[in-house]
Amino acid sequence: MNAAWTRAAGQPRSRYLRFAPLLVIGAAAAISFATGWYEQLSLATFLAERKALLAFVAAHRLGAIALFALVYAVAVALSMPGAMLCTIAAGFLFGGLVGGIVAALAATTGAVAIFLAARTSLGEWLRAGFGPALAGFARKFEADAASYLLFLRLTPIFPFWLVNLGTALLNVPLRVFVWTTFVGILPASFAFAFAGSGLDSVIDARRQIFEACIAAGKAKCKFGLSVASLITPQMLLAFAALGMAALIPVVLKGLRHRAAPEIS
Repeated sequence: MNAAWTRAAGQPRSRYLRFAPLLVIGAAAAISFATGWYEQLSLATFLAERKALLAFVAAHRLGAIALFALVYAVAVALSMPGAMLCTIAAGFLFGGLVGGIVAALAATTGAVAIFLAARTSLGEWLRAGFGPALAGFARKFEADAASYLLFLRLTPIFPFWLVNLGTALLNVPLRVFVWTTFVGILPASFAFAFAGSGLDSVIDARRQIFEACIAAGKAKCKFGLSVASLITPQMLLAFAALGMAALIPVVLKGLRHRAAPEIS
């Protein structure tokens, strides 16, 4: 009887404990926004501190990589903006190859953290409230989760944090979430990291344009450097093409299902 009472008394506690990871992440995110810490993940801050950061990397390369990966993973877990900037910064600080790998691993780690926290806390409860239409969508997504996740990771249609939280509410296996996230963000990680490795030349070119504008006596002269300016249309088209390729198995599967009644 004592054992049965202990189990019954422990159930409410365990039920509330499952919300702990998400509450911790939510509290940390709220603090970062309330204190303005998230504003440090800006291009202006990075450009102002880039020489000091390069000096630190030169003196403590392995430690700098580990610290950078930790900050990046925490930023992703807290669903903070600036993931693209972090990847560009990784390329600038560590080179395109190393920076791309570090950025992909850190982003995947942060994504897995928020995925597990959201799934443990809210996944089962929210899935129980799915209506027929939403339940049908969930079943279709789960049946081809790898293809859909690769598409979402490869194409910049939905925000990274939204995919992390949205898929946490579905029965997507953790291993599928992990490998599709890492593989899916790898092309963009390398693209932005290699763009970041040449950031100094971009800054010099922008500075020359700005100084020429000032010398010409024009009234509205802007430095004109932003994260978006480092993204080319060709880069976006390449990501879109890779994303569409990820959906080929889903399309072929649908075509086979449509053709099956005619063959029989």
